[in-house]
Formats: sequence, C-alpha cells, structure tokens
Amino acid sequence: MNHFLLARGADVGADGHRYGSHAMELLINDMLKRGALRRRLKVKLFGGAMIQNNFARIGRQNAEFALQFVKDEEFDLVSHSLLGTQARKVRFNPTTGSAQQKFLTDVESPPIVEPIHVAADDITFF
Repeated sequence: MNHFLLARGADVGADGHRYGSHAMELLINDMLKRGALRRRLKVKLFGGAMIQNNFARIGRQNAEFALQFVKDEEFDLVSHSLLGTQARKVRFNPTTGSAQQKFLTDVESPPIVEPIHVAADDITFF
C-alpha cells in the first residue's frame, strides 16, 4: 500500500519517497524481492480528491499518474475510486486483498507538522 503526496518530483533525492514515481518503484521491487509474481499483482486505487482549493491540481495529477502507471506497467486494475471533493479513509487487508472506503465529511485540515529527522536510525518522526 502506498500513499504518496505528489505524482513526480524534479529531483527525487532523499525525500523521494513522497513522490508516486519513486514510491511505486520501491513498493513493487520490494514485493518482487519477497516472492510476489508480477503477473499476479492486482491494483486498487483510491484518492485524488480536491479537499482544499489551494491543492486543486495535485489530486488530479496524482490520480492521472496512478492510472497511467498501472496502464504502462500492465497491471490488473480491479477497482478504483478517484477524484471528487471528499477525503477518504481506506482500510486494506493485505491477506485477503479486500479494501473498504469511507468518505469523510466535515473534515478539518490537520495542522502541518514539520518532520524531525533522526540521522542515527534513518527514521523520520512526525
């Protein structure tokens, strides 16, 4: 399961994990290393909502990126729920592959918290 912030970045660098292009590569490569068979991978896409006006294009760009990525990689897209104006809560069961979605209403934007970087363990705390 991936939750990326932006579809693509100009410079992946150390924070590349926040970009879909990098996050998807890491996820898929790790799954393949653990024995997954590429031809058996199934994809379910959620998100891309415009929940704040100042982020109008980001959700659409993320949804378009995800759909194009699935198409380019020839993965089996079994379901999707993209775009709109409501935030979603998604629960995913990796054992069964089932996913549940709930649209959230009256959601206040959470405060922006800057990450604290700890170099010793290469862990980011929020």
